[in-house]
Amino acid sequence: MKLRHATKSDLPVILGIHNDAVKTLAAIWTDSLETLEDRKTWFESRIAGGYPIIVAEDDNGDVLGYGSYGPFREKSGYNKTMEHSVYVTPQSRGKGTGSVLLEKLVELAKQDQRHVLIGAIDSDNKGSIRLHERYGFKVSGELPQVGFKFGRWLNLTLMTLILNNDKAPAAHAHDE
Repeated sequence: MKLRHATKSDLPVILGIHNDAVKTLAAIWTDSLETLEDRKTWFESRIAGGYPIIVAEDDNGDVLGYGSYGPFREKSGYNKTMEHSVYVTPQSRGKGTGSVLLEKLVELAKQDQRHVLIGAIDSDNKGSIRLHERYGFKVSGELPQVGFKFGRWLNLTLMTLILNNDKAPAAHAHDE
């Protein structure tokens, strides 16, 4: 398996993986399928923000999955905290693709001097929770019934990984 940064030519496959997850999994809490233009906007926004989008491909060059991270929340006090996502093709689930992508995202976040990675996971997705635990993520909380899909309420498990022991950034003076 090879990892590389995604390019615009990967967007049709990334779109397919995303929309399959929308249709079949409680991982993306929406019923709305995206268009290629939607994914292009997402891609350009991530790249412009300096956030990675990586793909895993097999020996034939077929994309097996993708991963990315971006802002957890928009306020400046969260600038060092990123929320990540990893999605793989149905055929790649349970075969290590997600592990390889998650490991690379952790590595990139450390290189980018991020402080915390957050995974927001459907609480019934025990496989994803176990995967995150293997990489040192800790369950930081569960938000009950904050979402819904497939005719049921969904709980959200928040998992965090502190990436370094950096001191907090210096305080800034405020204009009065």
